[in-house]
Amino acid sequence: MAQSARAIVIGGGIGGLTAAAALHRRGWEVTVLERARSLEPVGAAISLAPNALRALDVIGIGDEIRDLAAWQGDGGLRTPGGRWLSRSSAEAAAARFGGPLVLLPRTTLVDRLAALLPPGTVRTAAAATLADPGDSARPARVAVAGEELEADLVVGADGINSRVRSALFPAHPGPVYAGFTTWRVLIPVPGVEFASHETWGRGRIWGTHPLKDGRVYAYAAAMTPAGERAPDDEQAELLRRFGNWHDPIPAVIAAARPEDVLRHDVHHIAQPLPAHHLGRVALLGDAAHAMPPTLGQGGNQAVEDAVVLALPHSRLRSSGGTPIADDLAAYTAARLPRTTAIARQAVKVARLNMAQSRAVVAVRDTAIAALSKAGPALFLRSFDGIADWRPPYASEEAHAGKR
Repeated sequence: MAQSARAIVIGGGIGGLTAAAALHRRGWEVTVLERARSLEPVGAAISLAPNALRALDVIGIGDEIRDLAAWQGDGGLRTPGGRWLSRSSAEAAAARFGGPLVLLPRTTLVDRLAALLPPGTVRTAAAATLADPGDSARPARVAVAGEELEADLVVGADGINSRVRSALFPAHPGPVYAGFTTWRVLIPVPGVEFASHETWGRGRIWGTHPLKDGRVYAYAAAMTPAGERAPDDEQAELLRRFGNWHDPIPAVIAAARPEDVLRHDVHHIAQPLPAHHLGRVALLGDAAHAMPPTLGQGGNQAVEDAVVLALPHSRLRSSGGTPIADDLAAYTAARLPRTTAIARQAVKVARLNMAQSRAVVAVRDTAIAALSKAGPALFLRSFDGIADWRPPYASEEAHAGKR
């Protein structure tokens, strides 16, 4: 029997675990190296659009995740005073893109992805360094805990400050500050009923959404200097910035304890990488194309990357067949144009929803309301060409584990 090809995934986040699960499903021997002491994810919740759910179908958990959808009835875009600028519904979104939008805790998705892997696949507290990217004639090498591991493929899924990316493309400028910071909370808010919504103000936004488990996921963003922090605590900062906005925003802020509030400045990769691979190493997710969260596609694109990398048409192997350089070039060709376009669109949306000029905001809100009366809501329009994506050869891959 031929020896299984070996892959090392550096990074145990959503993209890295999806890649590991997809490669394992294809028969690869996989090791995941995560520098943190546990797989506890950074962040509160993640929104999965139909494109990512179709990618998860490839590894067999799409329907399970769809069952966690909580958005029912109307939702949409509002002003800080509560006026609806644009309305949509879960039914309209599903009809337009062929599936629901699912918001779930990141821990839920990470746990489900990790459960697809054999025991011992994930090594935590394992800070890894790419020692050699390899080429078509020699394996890649990864240094970890005083030893070097060889692999036919290394997947760099180590996030926005990726050390793998820096090793592959040292001349690339890396991530830059997007101009705004974000806050996130995931908490119970008893007795509060509301329609799922996002609210746009002047240089500030807020979103409030129910989860299937009964908790509320809320996020906020504001234009601030990089590195700025509240003089007291971030719950108090939310109250200062959003406490006079429409219901249920004040109630959500009041229900949060200071320790419930996560705050992170937003950075993104403004200059696309020359490729998403080099030698036997592939980059995915934020390591390859970190983008502002304004389309909610960062994690979705990581899931897409992972599945495309492992699909059968890639034919990644250690010897024979197509040289691995050609296989990874095909991965770059499939992913770099799409992720670059989506990242640029996310930047454009950020300029729109984080606008600070009163005049610009007035024109923006009037245009959104008019456009939404004439056709699909802005929320739905923004996902055209994104949420309708389908994995190539997905039908073949979906049955691979049953053969």
